Amino acid sequence: MLLLKLRHHYGLWAHSYLAEELLLTSKQRSECVEKKDGPEVFFCCCEGSLCNDKLFYVPDSSGHQQIPTTNKPVIWKPPVLTTSMYSLVPIMAVTVIILFSFWMYRHHKLAYPPVLVPTQDPGPLPPSPPLGQKSLQLLEIKARGRFGCVWKAQLLRENVAVKIFPIQDKQSWQNEYEIYSLNGMSHENLLQFIGAEKRGTNMEAELWLITAYHNKGSLTDYLKANVLSWSDLCLIAQSMSRGLAYLHEDIPGHKDGHKPAIAHRDFKSKNVLLKSDLSACIADFGLAFRFEAGKSPGYTHGQVGTRRYMAPEVLEGAINFQRDAFLRIDMYSLGLVLWELVSRCKAADGPVDEYLLPFEEEVGQHPSLEDMQDVVVHKKLRPILRECWQKHAGLTLLCETIEECWDHEAEARLSAGCVTERVVQMQRQTSITATDDIVTVVTMVTNMDYPPKESSL
Repeated sequence: MLLLKLRHHYGLWAHSYLAEELLLTSKQRSECVEKKDGPEVFFCCCEGSLCNDKLFYVPDSSGHQQIPTTNKPVIWKPPVLTTSMYSLVPIMAVTVIILFSFWMYRHHKLAYPPVLVPTQDPGPLPPSPPLGQKSLQLLEIKARGRFGCVWKAQLLRENVAVKIFPIQDKQSWQNEYEIYSLNGMSHENLLQFIGAEKRGTNMEAELWLITAYHNKGSLTDYLKANVLSWSDLCLIAQSMSRGLAYLHEDIPGHKDGHKPAIAHRDFKSKNVLLKSDLSACIADFGLAFRFEAGKSPGYTHGQVGTRRYMAPEVLEGAINFQRDAFLRIDMYSLGLVLWELVSRCKAADGPVDEYLLPFEEEVGQHPSLEDMQDVVVHKKLRPILRECWQKHAGLTLLCETIEECWDHEAEARLSAGCVTERVVQMQRQTSITATDDIVTVVTMVTNMDYPPKESSL
C-alpha cells in the first residue's frame, strides 16, 4: 500500500516537472534566451514576430556556483575593437589592391611604351605639324624638371625628345605649345618643334611636346663634365645670344607672317641645349610671354622663373609691365649664364674652377626667395669675376659685357643683339692678336744670328 502511494506521489511530481519544462521551453522559443555560461558571442533561437528584439541572459549554473540571474533584457553591445577591425580590414585590403594595380599599370606603361602619333586631338589648340600614324617609341628618361620629365624617344629611325607634362601643368604645356606655334619660331638657335598632343583621359591624361633631340643635353650638364676652349666659349656664347636676340625681335615682314617679340622669363643654362657641333639652341617656353604690336601686355604675374636667375626688379616685385622691361629681365639672366661659361673656360692663365651655379657660393644650391633678395637686391652682390680672367684680351671684353648685362639698373643693360656683336668683336680681336703673336715669333726667329756651319771638308 505504501509502495502504491509512493508511485502515485512520484507520478504527480514528474508530471508537474515535465509541465514546467514544457512551459519553460515554450517560453524560451517565444523569447530570445542565452543559457550558455560566459559566451564569447551571445546566441539564441526563438520563434515568433520580433522574438529577438530583446535578449535574456539566463546562464546554466549546473556544475558551477549558483550565479544570481535576472529576467531583465540584456542589450548586447558588440566589442568596438572587433567591429572596427571587421569594418576596416576589407576597406584597407581593397585600397592596397587598387594602389598595387595602379602601380602595375604605370610600370607596364613605362616599360612597354610603343604608341602611335597622334592618338588624340589636343583640343582647342591649333593643329600640330602633321605626323601621321608614325610609330613613336619612348626609350629613356633624360631629365626631370618643374613641369614634367623629358624622354629620349624614336620617331621611325630618328631620335626625338618628348616632354611629358602631368594634367595639373596643362597651362604650362598649352603656353609652350602656343609659343612654338607662332609665326617665325623656326630658327637654328631655337629648339625645333615637331608636334604636341594629349594622351589619356581625365586625371590619367598626359600632355606631350615632341621636339628635336640633342644628345649633348643642357649647357648645365655639359659644363659640369667639361671645360671649354676659347673657341668653344665663343661659339656657345654667340649662338646663344643670337637665339635670344631673335626671340626678342618683332619681325612684321617675316616670310611665315608677323613674328611677335617674345620674352623667355626663365632663361638659364638648364634651358639652353647644345647641338653636336656645340652651337646652342634655346628651349622651354612654358613661362614665355609674347607681345603683340600695338597692344599693351597688361598685367601678368611678374615674379616667375628660377630664383637664382631672377633680376633685382623681379625679386623686389617692382616690374614695369612693358615689353622692354621683360626683355631686360632675360638679359640679366643671360649675364649669369655667360659667367657660367667663363668660369669653365681654360683660356685664362689660371686654374679652372669646379662648376658652380650662379650665387652658389653665397646662397648654396637651394636658395629661398628671401636669400636671393638679401644677396642681389640689398647687398647688390654678383658672382665673382676672377682676376686671372682679366689677363686674357677676349675674356676681359666678355667680363665687361657680363657686367653690363647684370647691371642693377634695368635700363642700363645691353640688348641681346648687342651681346652678339660684342662676342663677334672679341672673337675677331683675339684672332688678330693671335696672328700678331705668330708674326712676332717668326720675325724673332728669322732675325736670329745663327753660328756658321762647320765645313765638311
